[in-house]
Amino acid sequence: MNVKIAPSILSIDFARMAEGVAEVKGAGCDMLHVDVMDGHFVPNISIGTPIVSSLRKITDMKLDTHLMVNEPRKMVKWFRDAGSDIVTFHIEAENEPEKTISHIRDLGMKVGLTLNPLTPFSKVQPFIEKVDMILIMSVNPGFAGQKFIRDVIPKVRMARDFVDQNKLPVDIEIDGGITPETAPLAVRAGANILVAGSSVFGQGKISENIQKLLNAIYGVSGSGL
Repeated sequence: MNVKIAPSILSIDFARMAEGVAEVKGAGCDMLHVDVMDGHFVPNISIGTPIVSSLRKITDMKLDTHLMVNEPRKMVKWFRDAGSDIVTFHIEAENEPEKTISHIRDLGMKVGLTLNPLTPFSKVQPFIEKVDMILIMSVNPGFAGQKFIRDVIPKVRMARDFVDQNKLPVDIEIDGGITPETAPLAVRAGANILVAGSSVFGQGKISENIQKLLNAIYGVSGSGL
């Protein structure tokens, strides 16, 4: 299984965003995770379209835009126009997920479906064949730097088993509390894209922090980026 690290710019130093993004790419990553919060679906406000537009100007990495918002369908075109490649929305925020999935596809982007730690896998299972990625939150969405919730591991395994049994080209992404200690747990359960914020952009050199994650993953999966 080819495992990728998707650094979350929620934790980047915005005063030196261009340098941080360049270092991430230099470490071998080809995807950035962009957390969008509206202050309603989650109790925090974060990145909007101007940041996505700025990122698009300085990198050709894929921009994986995670909408933690109410009524995500209304915002999809804004982020497509800003330069997003993938838009992921929460099953908890959308009463008609199939319409939002179709809307994202019609705008020429890949689509992901997200579920919170307490949301059962059964809520997204009917839609897996229609998406490119399932994002499983391993923290409660809204803030960076939270601890990994180990109770989501069986859910990751369920998603991986379903995807593999049905031979679907669907990525299993996990987001929240990913460190060299928790990354192997996520990979062993079947995640192949690991979103990492604080463990990449926190203390120390960015490239070295990414390498620490990869070193931990190699012991489980035998593969890196």
